Amino acid sequence: MKKIVMANDHGAVDLALKMKAHLEEKGFEVNHLGTIDTASVDYPDMAQKAVEEFRKGDYEFGVLLCGTGIGISISANKMKGVRCALPQNCYAATMAKQHNNANFIAFGGRIEYGEDPISILDAFISSEFEGGRHQRRIDKIMALEGK
Repeated sequence: MKKIVMANDHGAVDLALKMKAHLEEKGFEVNHLGTIDTASVDYPDMAQKAVEEFRKGDYEFGVLLCGTGIGISISANKMKGVRCALPQNCYAATMAKQHNNANFIAFGGRIEYGEDPISILDAFISSEFEGGRHQRRIDKIMALEGK
């Protein structure tokens, strides 16, 4: 069974639980490390928990959620080896995987998306990294870590 790690703060509880249920319906095992309560928690802590768990291995990718998706994606992208995308639609989610081989995807629980966030997640899941010239660019992105 394919495994996914997920974490969220208080600003995205409803969307996180909706996505978790959707992923489980699709046959994924979801390790949900986020809160199910609306009491305030800090999104950098949630990003760190998810990334540290992801690094243990056997995960396909991670899903991160906060109020806008911005803070948690920035936090995750500060951590070595992470390429967390914050797509605004299905096309961007597809490109995040095909061209950037993103290993995390982020969403905002308080964002009014033009497309259903579940459809955006599905676009990401159904896409595959194209390699080739894109690998050269990813290598350059990853070489920027620590500069």
